[in-house]
Amino acid sequence: MHIKEKLAQNEAAGKIGISFEFFPPKTAQGVQNLYDRMDRMHGLGPSFIDITWGAGGRLSDLTCEMVNVAQSVYGLETCMHLTCTDMPQERVDAALQAAYKAGCTNILALRGDPPREKEVWEAADGGFRYAKDLVKYIREKYGNHFCIGVGGYPEGADDNSDVDQLIDHLKEKVDAGSSFIVTQMFYDTDNFIKWVEKCRAKGINVPIIPGIMPIQTYAAFIRRANWTKTHIPPDWLEALEPVKNDDAAVKQVGKRLIADMCRRLIASGIKHLHFYTMNLAQSTQLVLEELELTPTAEAPIPRPLPWRPSLGLNRREEDVRPIFWRNRNSSYIARTAIWDEFPNGRWTDSRSPAFGELELYGVGLKGTNEQNIKLWGEPNSLRDLAEVFVRFLEGNLDRLPWSDSPITPETSAIKDALVELNRRGFFTINSQPAVNGVKSSHPVFGWGPKNGFVYQKAYLELLVPPYVIDELIARIEANEDLTYHAVTKKGELRTNTRDSPNALTWGIFAGREVVQPTIVETVSFLAWKDEAYQLGEDWAKCHEASSPTRKLLQGIMDSWYLVNIVNNDFHNTYDLFELFKDLNVKDLELEISGGITEDKAHHNGTANGATNGTTSNGTAAEQPVKN
Repeated sequence: MHIKEKLAQNEAAGKIGISFEFFPPKTAQGVQNLYDRMDRMHGLGPSFIDITWGAGGRLSDLTCEMVNVAQSVYGLETCMHLTCTDMPQERVDAALQAAYKAGCTNILALRGDPPREKEVWEAADGGFRYAKDLVKYIREKYGNHFCIGVGGYPEGADDNSDVDQLIDHLKEKVDAGSSFIVTQMFYDTDNFIKWVEKCRAKGINVPIIPGIMPIQTYAAFIRRANWTKTHIPPDWLEALEPVKNDDAAVKQVGKRLIADMCRRLIASGIKHLHFYTMNLAQSTQLVLEELELTPTAEAPIPRPLPWRPSLGLNRREEDVRPIFWRNRNSSYIARTAIWDEFPNGRWTDSRSPAFGELELYGVGLKGTNEQNIKLWGEPNSLRDLAEVFVRFLEGNLDRLPWSDSPITPETSAIKDALVELNRRGFFTINSQPAVNGVKSSHPVFGWGPKNGFVYQKAYLELLVPPYVIDELIARIEANEDLTYHAVTKKGELRTNTRDSPNALTWGIFAGREVVQPTIVETVSFLAWKDEAYQLGEDWAKCHEASSPTRKLLQGIMDSWYLVNIVNNDFHNTYDLFELFKDLNVKDLELEISGGITEDKAHHNGTANGATNGTTSNGTAAEQPVKN
């Protein structure tokens, strides 16, 4: 959606909008950490984010990549900075095409700073001299596809201190086709308000968004103000000087100063605040909390679906997703990006030669070997492994191989049963409780528009040893309300389904058809199977080849079944966990020396009798369908 439309929507609703700026980090690990932070800050409810432009070379490519990931994976409406610096026309065209393909519809067009080795800004050969030229070019080439923003300078620019002349230039940029203005950082509220009045008097009527720089540390605050020639009110310095050596105190004082400034801006008629985060979260969040602009239980971020939608090109209307990727959103988006047909046949063909190839999708295990060993330890027995899953279920681990994030509140309805099942040796990967017609505004299970009702079937996905599979399937098939898939790493499939999509979650809303956003189906389960087993093997490969942990994990991947079970009676008249009563996982105490193989499992006995086991890896399963 265009930023100008988001601004108009917020204003019509009487809501103060917020947005965040991020910049491309210098290291690969920094990029991944920033993605995680962007994902968490999504929960603060920004209308959009923007990502700065690294002129030329790797950083400009990284800007395009980050825009793509933010749009398609994290569902964040993203505005891409684009500067004239070191940008001949062909590079501008390439950047705009990359933004277009990512589904990005917002550009912030800037002249940019001169390269570090030059003192005076110069246009690149075949490039653009002024931001207004870039705005005009984008508008002529792409029509109204992009909503174009430009920069405003309430206190002058580096190479021009004449504010009135800069306002004239700003008018030219607006007349060339820009739809909104984002200002440079400032701290002098009175000066900003007067500047806005001058802009309006010149006929500049597009939205003006103030750039807000939170105060992280005293040294950084002074350094940035000096660098940008920003005027600091004397009372701000008086407030900060006594605590300047105490970073925590600086954040608290800075929070109050910035929040007071924002209140005055809002009182003057400003409807949107843009935060320069410096890729940090805490100071921005403190200000938003002080302003009471963070989502609350009474006013949560609207969730149109029980998972975060992608804003990638051709995916904005996507309203169905297989449940298996509930807790691995990024791998799902990446994996399905080039499928000719979506697994359920809604919009894209599982028969495509592109379908199911893993190498190109980046679906592997998150984190380094050292990080993962530190997180999950070195389990040497099934009992050790069970405790890893239990720790995840009890909220003491942030992730498991099959889940990129902690369990959600929805799991609390079945957590005790999941813990008990894992301790008995059945490792759960995904699950959800049954829900029978709760209000769409429910703080845990709700999603979609207000005044609707949502439903879901009980679902369980787990790893099961081969010597209990026949008994488990017999129990499932004895109940006509239950459907299942059971598959090995080699692809040996057993199922009682008809190979058609089975809705697991649906909602009923006034004036709309029934919405069915989460499904189970055979073809996508088989694609997920490859990923699920690969993740387990990646975990095993964090450890030395001769280690008991490696043999334990690899043995499970080689011989255990991946099973999903659906109770199609959403009234939940049958408890799925009853299926496992008296089923026994053998050798919980055994120190694995040669891996768990099917032959060894059969030698140890068949399913019968109570047992302890593994814990639910809470991966996709433990997290309810809510992303």
